[in-house]
Amino acid sequence: MSWRWALARRVATLVGGAAQAQRLFSSSGALLGRQFTPASQIRNQVVACRGATFVSSRWLHDATQCQTRQDGVSRAEEQQDPFELVADELSILANRLRSMVAAEVPKLASAAEYFFKMGAEGKRFRPTVLLLMASALKFPISESTDGGVFSLVASKLRTRQQNIAEITEMIHVASLLHDDVLDDADTRRGVISLNCIMGNKLSVLAGDFLLSRACVALAALGNTEVVSLMATAVEHLVTGETMQISTSREQRQSMEYYLEKTYYKTASLISNSCKAVAILAGHTADVSLLAYEYGRNLGLAFQLIDDVLDFTGTSVSLGKGSLSDIHHGIITAPILYAMEEFPQLHDVVDQGFDNPANVELALDYLQKSRGIERTKELAREHVNLAIKAIEALPDSDDEDVLISRRALIDISQRVITRTK
Repeated sequence: MSWRWALARRVATLVGGAAQAQRLFSSSGALLGRQFTPASQIRNQVVACRGATFVSSRWLHDATQCQTRQDGVSRAEEQQDPFELVADELSILANRLRSMVAAEVPKLASAAEYFFKMGAEGKRFRPTVLLLMASALKFPISESTDGGVFSLVASKLRTRQQNIAEITEMIHVASLLHDDVLDDADTRRGVISLNCIMGNKLSVLAGDFLLSRACVALAALGNTEVVSLMATAVEHLVTGETMQISTSREQRQSMEYYLEKTYYKTASLISNSCKAVAILAGHTADVSLLAYEYGRNLGLAFQLIDDVLDFTGTSVSLGKGSLSDIHHGIITAPILYAMEEFPQLHDVVDQGFDNPANVELALDYLQKSRGIERTKELAREHVNLAIKAIEALPDSDDEDVLISRRALIDISQRVITRTK
């Protein structure tokens, strides 16, 4: 089946089912720009359709698509900052998030919006990835296509994909608030943690409030598969945190257990969110799986480098205390690799790290080992898998698609080289 007919069938189904499809599109291929039902008639029907999924109006190109500059280099071949590509959308999302977390009770409102205020939003890494993924998964549109109806449903799809980015960020921030209470953290994102300012109880309630707002926004999407994906991601966050605080001796010293916990705590949310973006756009299971695999491997690589930076970074660069994990008795990949080279480190780990002398001894073994290097190598393996997932997406000659895919590859490579 050609993508054009698949696209036509998708529009028809969204607007009113098979019978309506027959009326909207002629057998000669209405989606190619011929015999459209009057735009005003379709517009009224589409506005009422909660499940509208398609491409953004900013993606509807004219004959200048893939235009080449005078120096012979296309925009798709230029190196562009991934975060700058979606900077305008990120500003819109930031404003919407601040309004979404507003609450009637003043103290709850202050707590819920704490990490959404100007200057405390963090890197906005996840929304950036999701917006770029949405652009990278754009369907091709024929130049002869009448853009009216597509422009209408396109903006609706982009808004729904933006909603996934907002939902993901609310879930992520809620998990940070809960984690800071569990870890008794005093800093987060370079500022004093909320639990230090307002106490543990209000921090937990603020996290719960953000989760409830995320659930409301998720339900409004009206897509049960997407709801299931995001609910699973929340379940995985709880599972991963539980795995971290209730481990046996064997589990604490197992790389397999560590990677499973890391997937639950970090990679599940971004991977399932990437998949949700693909599903909303109406992609096949295969393409949705590639989006998921990109997010999964990106998330694992991100956390592996985080674990490296916990040993090599500074409190200023990290926005939180360095050596945080080992002081909390959390064993991560660098130490696990060091234990393979120096079995005597097992005894130190078993004794725990309440004694500062054990912390110094573990750091000494780590410095002698290849723990840091091997963790970086594992992160690179996952980055390479993330890149392969992007490269395996269906071919496209659309300039915006190519730019966005290049940006996703660039982001995955930046994960390896980042210092904070």
